[in-house]
Amino acid sequence: MDLFRMNCELLATCSALGYLEGDTYHKEIDCLESVKDLIRYLRHEDDTRDVRQQLGAGQIVQNDLLPIIIQHGQDKALFDACIRLMVNLTQPAMLCFGKVPDDPVFRHHFLQVTSHLQAYKEAFASERVFGILSETLYNLLQLDWEQRQEEDNLLIERILLLVRNVLHVPADPCEEKKVDDDASIHDRLLWAIHMSGFDDLVKFLASAQCEQQWSMHVLEIISLMFRDQTPEAFVSAGHARSAVEKQRDSQELEALRQKEQAEKRSRTLQRGTRHSRFGGSYVVHGLKSIGDKDVIYHRNLHNFKNYTHDTGKAVRRVPKRNRWAKESKDKRRSALNVRLFLREFCVDFLENCYNRLMYLVKESLIREHTQQHDETYYLWALSFFMAFNRGNGFRADLVSETMSIRAFHFIERNITNYYEMMLTDRKEATSWSRRMHLALKAYQELLLTVNEMDRSQDESIRQSSNVIKSNIFYMMEYREIFLTLLRKFDETRQPHSYLKDLVESTHFFLRMLERFCKGRNNLMVQRKRVRRKKSQGGKNPSFPETSPEALAETWKIVEEELKGTGLQLSESLTESIVPFDATSETPLEEQRTEAMVRVQDALLTRLGPEALGLLRAAREVWPEGDVFGSADVEPEEELELLKQILHANLPRSTPPESVAEEDDDGIELEEEELESVQVSETEFNFLDFVKRFASPNIVRPYLLLLKSYSKNTPHTNHCITRMLHRLAVDLKMDALLFQLSVFNLFNKILCDPAAAAYRELVTFAKYVLNRFFSLAAQNNKVYVELLFWKNVGAVREVTEGYSKEGEGKKPTWTEEEEEELRKLYEEHRHSEVPDIVETLLPLLSNSTRTRRQVVTQLVRMGLVDNAKELKKQTKGTRIVLWTEEQEQELQMLFEEYKDSDDVLGNILKKLTAKRSRARVVDKLLSMGMVSERRELYKKRSRNAQGKSSGKGMTEEEFLAGLTQGSPDDSVDRDDEEDGEDESEDSEEEEDEEQEREESQNGIRRSQSMHSTVERRADVGTMVNALLLKGMSGPLLWLQNCLNRTANDREDDGLSQPVPLVPLTEANEEAMDNKSFQRLLRKLGMRAPANEQESFWRIPAKISASQLRSAAAALTPREDEPKGGEEQDGPRSPTGEPQEEEEEEEEVSGEQRAQALRALLLARKRKHHNTEHTAPVSDFTLIEETESTAERSQGPKTSAKRSRSRVLDDDDENEHDSTTAMDMDGDADSDRENVSATVKRRRKMVLIDDEEDGD
Repeated sequence: MDLFRMNCELLATCSALGYLEGDTYHKEIDCLESVKDLIRYLRHEDDTRDVRQQLGAGQIVQNDLLPIIIQHGQDKALFDACIRLMVNLTQPAMLCFGKVPDDPVFRHHFLQVTSHLQAYKEAFASERVFGILSETLYNLLQLDWEQRQEEDNLLIERILLLVRNVLHVPADPCEEKKVDDDASIHDRLLWAIHMSGFDDLVKFLASAQCEQQWSMHVLEIISLMFRDQTPEAFVSAGHARSAVEKQRDSQELEALRQKEQAEKRSRTLQRGTRHSRFGGSYVVHGLKSIGDKDVIYHRNLHNFKNYTHDTGKAVRRVPKRNRWAKESKDKRRSALNVRLFLREFCVDFLENCYNRLMYLVKESLIREHTQQHDETYYLWALSFFMAFNRGNGFRADLVSETMSIRAFHFIERNITNYYEMMLTDRKEATSWSRRMHLALKAYQELLLTVNEMDRSQDESIRQSSNVIKSNIFYMMEYREIFLTLLRKFDETRQPHSYLKDLVESTHFFLRMLERFCKGRNNLMVQRKRVRRKKSQGGKNPSFPETSPEALAETWKIVEEELKGTGLQLSESLTESIVPFDATSETPLEEQRTEAMVRVQDALLTRLGPEALGLLRAAREVWPEGDVFGSADVEPEEELELLKQILHANLPRSTPPESVAEEDDDGIELEEEELESVQVSETEFNFLDFVKRFASPNIVRPYLLLLKSYSKNTPHTNHCITRMLHRLAVDLKMDALLFQLSVFNLFNKILCDPAAAAYRELVTFAKYVLNRFFSLAAQNNKVYVELLFWKNVGAVREVTEGYSKEGEGKKPTWTEEEEEELRKLYEEHRHSEVPDIVETLLPLLSNSTRTRRQVVTQLVRMGLVDNAKELKKQTKGTRIVLWTEEQEQELQMLFEEYKDSDDVLGNILKKLTAKRSRARVVDKLLSMGMVSERRELYKKRSRNAQGKSSGKGMTEEEFLAGLTQGSPDDSVDRDDEEDGEDESEDSEEEEDEEQEREESQNGIRRSQSMHSTVERRADVGTMVNALLLKGMSGPLLWLQNCLNRTANDREDDGLSQPVPLVPLTEANEEAMDNKSFQRLLRKLGMRAPANEQESFWRIPAKISASQLRSAAAALTPREDEPKGGEEQDGPRSPTGEPQEEEEEEEEVSGEQRAQALRALLLARKRKHHNTEHTAPVSDFTLIEETESTAERSQGPKTSAKRSRSRVLDDDDENEHDSTTAMDMDGDADSDRENVSATVKRRRKMVLIDDEEDGD
């Protein structure tokens, strides 16, 4: 269809709509069909939007569609069709063309469509139009959701879209040349919306729960209503200026007056005493002109300071890509009546709609139920209404929805995304920059609101502010966002206003952080450390050819070498070969395949002895299946097996990624770098944080903004000066500003006639200049340093002195040294030494070379592929196999020290080949020298003399030991344990073995037995009281948490504070209960330390055994009151005195001593009758005896109970000790036999003993 025919059809269709006569519109019979035809034509328009342009030129909206909906709104079908057509006609030109066209022809069409839209907007600025729209929308909203049809919902959405499209139309700068406080077309449109009541419907849609599907449309309409407005203008609307505002305005006027007077004075002084035609000519000595002669100056002398060679030259054109980014539209102030009604709208919206609407929009954005870039409306609403709330009598409850850590996280994530898109999508970099500016404004407003909460009179609001600040300053992303934004600032993409907001936000954030740190001695913050991993995928090891001929030649050489040695391997080679890594997470099956591949690699590189050693070592590790040959394989069979491995096609895995540590000196820089983040906590120091701003990349944006100091607000200049003051004065890095462009700017400020208006800047500039000239008197090279920007290292050199030549540089290798290193390496590479680098170091002529330098040079020379190949082996961790000589040595050492107090410690000290504690214990068990690990544990002394058993002790010594005070001895033993623990190996396997050892010996039983029973009695009383209050559920939850944490600490071998997080309502109420909190403190739990913590925590210092003991104490027992009786003296479960207990307490100490003597004599006879007694039995005997003796010392402990413990036989002791290992079983057995008081109490004490040992 050609253009002319299309015009004819459009004319015919438009004529069939009807005609306007005066104020009355007469519609034709087929008006509805004509409207549908126009919709159909718009659907098939071309890229130039010709149909849209012709309909706009024909003013179809102004003359036909609007009169139809006003006068014939009762015709529902026609009304719906007209609304549908107008929604299409009023859609933004940007949506029609996709973007602003670059082609001139399409740019013309774009501007034509925009001009038609502006005409539509002016036609919509009518109360009658919005009156019919408001009435229709009101009637539709009156319908319940059951009565509403699909067509009704479509009409509601189209009305909202129509209003949004009309509000979106930009103003015409050529037509609307209006000043502030004058009504523009947009103001007239807003007034029509207000007079028709449409703004009330918008507020209803934002607050009604049943209309939440329109939340995004409502937010778009509101944001477009307040376009080009500032919240400050609405706050002051209708109010007289405050005293602060008057004072600020007077100060600005005074500054302008001073500036004008200074300029007048300057012009007066510039006038010469002679007539202008007799100014004279002067020769400027030392300033050369184009030739070799001096410059001749033909002007008055008072202008000479402004002389430059560039006078009269053409200004150099700045390339478009290097120009400053353009500013967005300036804000304007609407008419007063419009501002008043918008102010009332803001107040009502904040009180009734803001929190709900922002919640719905946020959920839609998170669930991605919105269109692209809709989050910009959310960011605008957040910054605008929170700023209005701050100025209009701040109320935190009105903006509570957006005042949370989730809001900070959402904005920070969007800022990061916008910056990344600005770098990748270069064509749309300007749009992404605007969105980034909007997100920055929202972030700034959140900080300002948090600061306003600090000033609140309500304690709960101030506490909430502290919690938010604690989280912001703790998280690294929120804390360093301004550092990143300043460092990445690009003036060609981000406008001047963005830099202004960024500098002011940074100033405010630093001020908040500084104030927050002043009241705290130590502030813990999160730190993320990036570990760089280097992928070696592109650097595969190169092997010789694997063709059949090459393999045959290789096997011939290897076979001759092996037969020459008689298939015998040296001891050093056998010990250095490890077929698998016990600490690796790789399964043993995969390691077996890797071992086979390593054998093949050794054969391919013609290292026959290494291949044979690997084969034999792998055979010992994986004997099953005879994969590496049988145990009694013959030498000829071994050769045949090696030949098969050489010719086999084995699966090879990609080489693993190796972590490149910081000490590698940049080895393998060409490899691809991968990053992994490690999160840790560190103590925060404010000055250290400010030091990160001492960088030219961060100072440069501040100086760019300072260049426009005369146009900046006083607050902006203060923010710039304060940051530069922090760097120059607080950090003493004034040399960072010793740069020629900075001094030129300072000179401009000092010579400004209105310098009095910038006193702060002038003072700071003079300070920096004084520091410079003071330093120049000591270091004349500082004048040259003015030409360069300086980092922290250069600043230190400028102020403290330059380092000598050659200092700090990496030592170089001469050709002779490289050749010497190459020869030494070739000589010793096959020498089977465990560490070739340690062998080469003493042989080098230059004895100052370090290990790292040698390794680096070997890699650079290509002698080794990777520094990891030369990594120093850790002692005792890679040795797995035991030779016959080592086994014999171990057996001899065990026979020598088996009767000593510390069998395992003495063996580890005397072993020739150093191995870990776990390896030695496993080998002793496998050789059958000991039957269980307990036999190897260190025998602890129970008294000050250090005796480990009962033999050799006299009766008097034994009884004297019973009467001595135990607390001091216990402390000494603990100190001794600490010293022994510190002296042990720090390897992971040894740590695990040590924990296992400490969990099974009885080191602290005598110290903690009495206090454990007392604590258990107190805890039992608290548990019973809480049970009476109905807190059995929280107690069970707490017990499970303690047991689970104990299991985790035993499995992982690590202890970290574990928070107690209540997930049910009952548990939350219990955590707030004072009695429950007293129980937690009694058990050793830690309350929240500060605002950064919300939950109680299980401290890291509590061991797994103590946690299990605490969990066991929470179990409700029927005999719990009797346990209390055991500690508290003559109290029965009912609280009545017990005569029997009083009689027992009167038993004399002489009877106890007689019983103990009888027990000691019996044990001595038993010892003399048996040739050898296991150390465990002696240890258990004395431990039980001493525990009994300690019981006898208590003033309120009955003698009857003491005698019953002393006279129990060994069988019962063994039975009870075995039973005590199961805590739950003990609890059940305690409940079963209530009458056997002594036996039950004895079991309970043994349980405590075992738990303390664990």
